[in-house]
Amino acid sequence: MLQDSITTEQQLSPEAIIERPAKPRHPYQVLRMLPKDATPAQQDSAIQATFQPKQIRYSSRPDTLHIPGHGIGKSIRDVSLPKYYKESFFSKDTLLHPEIAGGRYGVAGDPIPYTVRSDDTISLLLLFSFIIVMVSYAKSKQFFIRQAKSFFYVNHRESSINETSNEIRFQVFMVVLTCLLWALLQYFYTINYIGSTFVLSSQYHLIAIFFAMNVGYFMLRNILYTWVNTVMFGKKKNLQWLKALLFITSAEGVLIFPAVLLQSYFDLSINTVAIYSIIVVVFVKLLTFYKSYTIFFREIPFFFQIILYFCALEAVPMATLIGSLAITGNYLKINF
Repeated sequence: MLQDSITTEQQLSPEAIIERPAKPRHPYQVLRMLPKDATPAQQDSAIQATFQPKQIRYSSRPDTLHIPGHGIGKSIRDVSLPKYYKESFFSKDTLLHPEIAGGRYGVAGDPIPYTVRSDDTISLLLLFSFIIVMVSYAKSKQFFIRQAKSFFYVNHRESSINETSNEIRFQVFMVVLTCLLWALLQYFYTINYIGSTFVLSSQYHLIAIFFAMNVGYFMLRNILYTWVNTVMFGKKKNLQWLKALLFITSAEGVLIFPAVLLQSYFDLSINTVAIYSIIVVVFVKLLTFYKSYTIFFREIPFFFQIILYFCALEAVPMATLIGSLAITGNYLKINF
């Protein structure tokens, strides 16, 4: 009897008991057993070795737990069952409208700020304009070179270059592109210095307004030039001047195109873009002043007349455009 009790004590002693680790029941327990520097592949292998997936076998017995007075529910194995289907007590109620959102789950995040770089419409527009300009320049390359060479040549005839219809259309398209590029630069300036929120439903409307104002400016300037030059200098010089002005405006669009691309896709400082735009405007006005002098006032001894001519037909319309753009931006912005 004593021997049996001693044997029992030895069997129940902690040293004699063999501890077997319990099998993990959750992936979290498996991951805690691994070293801290275990790779994702090692973690995945450990979980697959511990847990063996089993085939799910659904019951084939009929459902008898449906609500009394209602039909038997649909089987979850029915492939024609819509994903949004949910059988409930109110599924046939006329006041139930599950298609109406009842609220928002979670917390709304900060919206991504608008950038021209992420704007597909403007990007496609600039890409399309670039392709058209390159194709047009390739076809009218010799005409453009002749225009540039003859610009500083004092011509006594009506015109030294005979433009074709394609070359005229190319220059007209360049004028339209110049208006669009100026509208984009004015939009960049507005959202940086005037305001970023406007009463308009889309930023495209503001760009369209600036584009229309630039088109109106160039059309009004050409009308004034045509009217004044026809009265004062005659038809021949007026035609020669309009051709030169068309070439200068096309060159203006070419000069500001890099500024638009750098501001749109390389985050060039708006101050640098503004300084570059002012330099382009001053350079273009100097070219305009020189060409008007060589065409109209080269043989007139009074230099004061060209100053009045240039201020009335160049400076005043441009100052009106700048003031109109500033007033439009301030009027359309939202003041908090």
